[in-house]
Order: sequence, then C-alpha cells, then structure tokens
Amino acid sequence: MRIVSIVGKVLIGAGIILLLFVAYLVWGTALQQSHTQNVLRSSLEHKAHSTQVRDALAQTATQDKLPTGRPVVAPTTASPPEGSPVGEIRIPAIGIDQVIVSGTTTQDLRQGPGHYTNTPLPGQAGNAGVAGHRTTYGHPFYNLDVLKVGDPIVLTTVQGIFVYDTTASQVVPPSDGAILQNQTGAWVTLTTCNPRFSASTRLVVTAKLAHSQLFADVPAATTKPPTAKGRHKGHPLTATQTGALAGTSNGQVLDAVLWGVAVAVAGAVILLAAHRYRRRRWVIDGVGILVSLVLLYYFFTAISPLLPASL
Repeated sequence: MRIVSIVGKVLIGAGIILLLFVAYLVWGTALQQSHTQNVLRSSLEHKAHSTQVRDALAQTATQDKLPTGRPVVAPTTASPPEGSPVGEIRIPAIGIDQVIVSGTTTQDLRQGPGHYTNTPLPGQAGNAGVAGHRTTYGHPFYNLDVLKVGDPIVLTTVQGIFVYDTTASQVVPPSDGAILQNQTGAWVTLTTCNPRFSASTRLVVTAKLAHSQLFADVPAATTKPPTAKGRHKGHPLTATQTGALAGTSNGQVLDAVLWGVAVAVAGAVILLAAHRYRRRRWVIDGVGILVSLVLLYYFFTAISPLLPASL
C-alpha cells in the first residue's frame, strides 16, 4: 500500500508539473515576449533618423489617423541584421501592435513577428513576408483568422507608414512555399500555424498596399529588388514549424538536464523534510513551494527550446 501511495503522489506531482508547464508556455512566454518587445521598440525608436519617424512610431494608430494618400512604395534597401527591429505592425481589427524583428528562426519569433529576410521589406515593391506565433510567446497572430477582406494592416518602418488592405485568407499545407513568391506591386503576406495549438496547416493572410506616407528623408535605395528567381521556393517556415530541433546544441540539452535534476533533488529534499519535521510542515511546505516554483521556471525556460518548434 505504501508503494501505491508513493506512486500516486509521484503521478500527481508529475501532473501538476505538466499543468504548470502548459501555463508557462501560454503566459510565461508571453511575459518574456512583452519584455523583448519593449526592448525592440526602444531600439527601433532610437534608430529612427528623424523626429517625424519617432513621432509616427510613438503614436497610437487608429482608423481615422491612417494615411490616405496613393500607394507609393519606398526605395529598396537591405534587410537589417537578424534579430534587430524592422518596423511596427498594427492591425486595428484584432488589436495587434507589435514590433517586427528581422528573421524567422525559432529565436527570432520568440521576440515578435518575424520578417522573412529573403522577401522585400514592408513598404517596398514586391511581396513582404511576416510570420508570427499563434499560441505562445505573446501569440501576436492568435486572431489572424478573424480578419476580413478590406481590414487594414498598418506597417510603419523608418521609411514611412504603409496601409495594406486585406485581400484574402487561406489555409495551405506546411510545404506550400508558393505563398511567398514575388508579385508585381506591393503586398504583405502574414503566416502562422493553423489551427490554434497545432502546426498541421498554415493560415495565410495576404494584403495589398492601398495607401502610404513616405517620410521626408527616406533612405536611398541600397540594393536591387528581389526577383522571383531568387525568392524562397521551399517550406516557408522550415526553421520554426517542421517539428525538428533546429538549432539545438549540447549546451542547451545539458542546461535542461541540470535544471531537471535540481528540481528532482529539491522535491525529494522537501518531501523528506516535511515527513521528518511534521510539526513545522506548514513552514517547510511554504518555503518548498516557493523554491520549487523558482526552479521550475528555470527548468521550463531551459527545456522549451528543446521542444519541436511551433507557432
């Protein structure tokens, strides 16, 4: 009977840890992403080359404040270094206000929506691609499926403010790389996992540039526009949605193992102490819960990069 009791407690403990890990993935990662977004926003405003740009990035864009001028594209420039801010994306219809980061690796998308670096930058000629998480790390594209034809997607960069009108929404297989093919005109394509809490398909929203406002001192063109021949033709999110442990290192595995051992040892010590000093059990339990939560947080942080990447 004692063995059954011990096994039961172990299973209950494992279940609680699993529930806490799910909570970490949903809410804990959101807190991390919120902090990163604040850092990215400050960096973006710092790199702004004029007061006009800083004011545009700082203001809250609403429907009646959006540019209404004709759709003029910005000069083609090279993508910023991976992991640095590209611009800001606002979608009033679903309450999105996020800084876009350069790159779509697992680490990039944990900071915010990521720009496919082999596509044009937002506001420039061609088809700019942006990927975003659906359920974790702030889930910026959680309600992307709610967008309707005509809903504006506002992209602000150091070159100007660009308003795209949603034209279509579709679900495609994970292997469909054609969604990012270059197009005549100026477009933006948003991608995320579908359905929520799954990566079995991809939700894709496309929008066409409808209005824009270029800033007075827009940087001059520094590179040729990407051509269809040089475009990405494979899996659009190979680094983040194939389920592979892309980018996993031995150091990451060792960190996860060490934190896991720390959690197990702490749990065993707390249980033994509570059994031996029963009169002070409430003190031991209180301290033990606090210590366990701290250790579990670091354990979850270490183990999450080892999981199959998912949006």
